[in-house]
Amino acid sequence: MIQKNTLLQVADNSGACSVLCIGLSKGKKFASIGDIVTVSVKSSNSKAKVTKGKVYKAVVVRVRKLVRKFDTSVMSFSSNAVVLINNHGDPLGTRVFGPIKKLTSGSFMKLMSLAVEVL
Repeated sequence: MIQKNTLLQVADNSGACSVLCIGLSKGKKFASIGDIVTVSVKSSNSKAKVTKGKVYKAVVVRVRKLVRKFDTSVMSFSSNAVVLINNHGDPLGTRVFGPIKKLTSGSFMKLMSLAVEVL
């Protein structure tokens, strides 16, 4: 579960290393996999598409909390991670690192096609 002021890793090659969650969608208290959050970049590479201090939208792709799958098995990841997106929902980076859980929403098909492993 992701809430405000949570430090998150970035799982794409947009150039950001870590981000801070500053807002959640739809007035929720917590965000889970597949939710859109508003983030602020805390650290980035020198030759990056994104800059430190800017505000972006991101999709949560990994959470440390146990997540139940449709076949009643549970899974968890070792870190909380997001992928930065633009206003149209397309990812800012061209690659997604690490495994991600299958996103049920149809608007993130481009993101799932860039991922190395979809669980």
